Amino acid sequence: MGIACLACSGPRTVNLVLVAPAKLTLSLRITDVRDDGLHVLDAEMVSLDLVDRLTIGAGSGLEIYGTEGGLEVAADDGNLVSRALTLVGRDASVVIEKEIPAGAGLGGGSADAAAILRWAGFRDLIAASRIGADVAYCVVGGHARVSGIGEVVEPLPFEERVFTLLIPPVGCPTGAVYQRWDELGGPTGEVGNDLEPALLDLAPEVARWRDSLGDATGIRPRLAGSGGTWFVEGEYPGDGRRVVRTVPPSMSPV
Repeated sequence: MGIACLACSGPRTVNLVLVAPAKLTLSLRITDVRDDGLHVLDAEMVSLDLVDRLTIGAGSGLEIYGTEGGLEVAADDGNLVSRALTLVGRDASVVIEKEIPAGAGLGGGSADAAAILRWAGFRDLIAASRIGADVAYCVVGGHARVSGIGEVVEPLPFEERVFTLLIPPVGCPTGAVYQRWDELGGPTGEVGNDLEPALLDLAPEVARWRDSLGDATGIRPRLAGSGGTWFVEGEYPGDGRRVVRTVPPSMSPV
């Protein structure tokens, strides 16, 4: 597979396929809310072998396929990929083949934006975090502790781990979940994710998938990010469950 020189013109330009790994938030504590309304986090995250693929070509435009099972993803200037291209001052034709459902708490949009930033050689994590709280982590990938408003990413030793996900067909907008957390007075989650009470208050139907995964595994599931994916550690295939594995940061960059 050749590498595109999208700053060049002419028939020699070829397409390039980027891989955008999902992120799994193993723990998430909200330690403060800034005066501008942004939330200060202390989180642990890992990259997964569940990925979106972005095909980059000459020209301009954004196309998105495979978004079933999550929130609708608009291919417009507000899309995180479009915002990432604007940030790096690039123009490209981008086709996204999504495997990471939108609104599932797995950082699909952030992963896609981070793939663009890595392709462009852009490593300013503070600027990346202004696109979305998880974008800076997704630029780095692997196993990391994430703090601040998402711009502080401290790599941790990579561990080969296996998780089982159960992803409800219910998309949960990140902003709405954080807003509900504020409205509830900033509750603390029981099993490591402070957003769980807010997500369950906003979309109580997702508890059914939590209970289903717990019954199948005998383990209390944890919430992935802002939801609504539930996960347990270990391999428990079957009945809509998806087994995933961690990937090191060396597999995340282009």
